[in-house]
Amino acid sequence: MTIGSCFAEVIGRRLHDSKAQVVVNPFGTIFNPLSVSKLLRGAISQQRDFDQNLVQHNGIWYAYDLHSSLSSPNRDELLATITNLLDTTRTALQQAKLLIITLGTAVGYRLLSSGEVVANCHKIPARNFNRELLPLHTLQQDMESTLEQLQLFNPKLQVLLTVSPVRHIKETIEINSVSKSILRVLCHQMTTNQQVRYFPAYEIMVDDLRDYRFYGRDMVHPTEVAEDYIWDKFVQAYLSQEFRDFLQEWEKIRRALSHRPFHTASEAHQKFLKNTIDQLQALSRRYSIDTAAEEQSITQQLIV
Repeated sequence: MTIGSCFAEVIGRRLHDSKAQVVVNPFGTIFNPLSVSKLLRGAISQQRDFDQNLVQHNGIWYAYDLHSSLSSPNRDELLATITNLLDTTRTALQQAKLLIITLGTAVGYRLLSSGEVVANCHKIPARNFNRELLPLHTLQQDMESTLEQLQLFNPKLQVLLTVSPVRHIKETIEINSVSKSILRVLCHQMTTNQQVRYFPAYEIMVDDLRDYRFYGRDMVHPTEVAEDYIWDKFVQAYLSQEFRDFLQEWEKIRRALSHRPFHTASEAHQKFLKNTIDQLQALSRRYSIDTAAEEQSITQQLIV
């Protein structure tokens, strides 16, 4: 399972596309550590109060603890969605071997009416919030408590922390630097726990790649080339040799699946499709993966 900033989405989607069994960012993009921890604790606990953190804006109901994409015109529907997400996440955490947490920023927005740090302001007027740099000791106590509860809930769960390489320069360049430093120290403190490790996605971006050509046009997000590079480092560091062997074979088939022929009815292309189905079935047997969707997609292109 992955949770956290948009980099958690990137890693999660790549794992999913590589046939790993993974739940990807179930609550949408969440940037600050307090909000990530609150959602994890809410998922494994039966005591939930997320219905207290709803707000209606321009006729749409939002949850301060979730991403804006998880919203609804109907309050009860949103509450049902939240309950379902928490239950699904609880089940995933019960079964998971690995939880990847990606932290984006140590800047938090505190809702004045409740005093709580929110995950998302949902474009509600800024006068309703106080922006603050969250103190390291507060984040450390909160994360320690969360990790402790997770390990009691699932003793076999390993946690991999990362600091997102995405730059939060809307908070200013100076604050982004301080924020990333706080997150990096927080992760370092957490790795004293034997079940917690750290993957240096942030360091790979700023110290290894170290060039603005690896940022997109917004100068904030890594390019696809940078993501490929970081993903390869992740694969080499954490995936088993068997998984890496599978990825090499799977990548060849993925390229075959993306092939767009000029003449779909030609004898050569039809033979190519049948060969690809055979390769998928062989891969499925060898690595115990589900290739039914890919096989069905190709079968629909066959001319009987």
